[in-house]
Amino acid sequence: MKALSTKELRSKSLEDLQTMLDKERAALYEDRRKLVFREDKDVNMVKNRRHNVARILTLITEMKRGDK
Repeated sequence: MKALSTKELRSKSLEDLQTMLDKERAALYEDRRKLVFREDKDVNMVKNRRHNVARILTLITEMKRGDK
C-alpha cells in the first residue's frame, strides 16, 4: 500500500473520506493480524496504513472545523 497523497484526499467529500477511513482501518487490522501470525513480513505496510489513517482523520477534522 502506498501513501495517499494529501492533494488527492482534499478533493474528496466528507462522506468519501469517512468511507476511506473505514476501509483503511479494516485493512490496518488485517495487516496487523497477518504480521502476528507470520503470514507477512512487510512491517512498512502497517506504518503506511497508520499514516494514511492519520492523514484522513486530519482532513476530516479540518473539514468539520471549516479550516482551509
